[in-house]
Amino acid sequence: MLKYVLRKSVGWLLMIVVATNLTYLLANLFLDPRANYLQLRPPRSPEQIDASLAQYNLAPSTPLAERWWHWVNGIVRHWDWGSSPIGESVNGQIAFRIGVSAQLVLLSLVLSAVIGIALAVYTAARQYRLADRFHQGLSIITLNIPVVVAGLAVVLLAIALNQSVGTTLLFVAGAQSPTVSGFWPLVLDRLQHLVLPTIALTVINYAGYHMLQRSLLLDTINSDYVRMARAKGLTRQRAIRRHGLRTSLIPVATSIAFAIPALFTGAVITETIFAWQGMGQYFITTISKNDVHGAVAVAAFGALMTAVGAILADLAVVALDPRVRVTV
Repeated sequence: MLKYVLRKSVGWLLMIVVATNLTYLLANLFLDPRANYLQLRPPRSPEQIDASLAQYNLAPSTPLAERWWHWVNGIVRHWDWGSSPIGESVNGQIAFRIGVSAQLVLLSLVLSAVIGIALAVYTAARQYRLADRFHQGLSIITLNIPVVVAGLAVVLLAIALNQSVGTTLLFVAGAQSPTVSGFWPLVLDRLQHLVLPTIALTVINYAGYHMLQRSLLLDTINSDYVRMARAKGLTRQRAIRRHGLRTSLIPVATSIAFAIPALFTGAVITETIFAWQGMGQYFITTISKNDVHGAVAVAAFGALMTAVGAILADLAVVALDPRVRVTV
């Protein structure tokens, strides 16, 4: 197993390197860092703008090959991903925003998967009954709710709750309060900020796992091994949980693994509504500010998360399907 993971990791590492370098070339072709200086007053001359960008290895007058070589050397020798056109360290921004996004994304992903799969098992065992139809209808509704609507609805409910109890029980903006100190007060403060965006993301994501897992379970209910379990005296629900769920979990587990990179850089609207400065917000900021180095770093992080998701998906298939064996 270890050799298999290492072999897959090496292959993905090579693809990440190629994709990141291609992104660097494309970012230099389509993004113009000089645009950040055009609105300054008093206006700067082209020579002054070029001189300012040169210190960040972004001057268009410098040959692209030379800029690329300087950028690669900085990463290989110092793990320095460069600076933005206004001098902000990309390393610092990425390190901060990964932590912010991880708090939000990973918790909501776990909750969405657990709720969706649990509902699928519950409803599949009660196919076409009232509970099944009710939860199906609820999931279909949540699947069609726009992220903006879900986020704003959660905010309005939280404001009403805070007003009813007479104190700020849940915060509607930001990832933490700047005045809070101490371990346990900080933990409580983070949780108060985390609840609302996590609910918003969970509401719009759980239904997909519910509908997919339910459909897969219904396909496996009539399989021979499930029928045999029923013949031995197991109830429909217990047969589904013990025998049908494991095999049908494979596509869902793969979907969950590949959802990791999409959520890290794709929760832009949720981060905007709740004022979370995560990776999604940073990605939009790098594009709008023509930040070549920042955009490339976000792309590299997305490629890394895709590789992690792919490896986790392979491991999930090996763990869930006894017919699959890892060859080394």
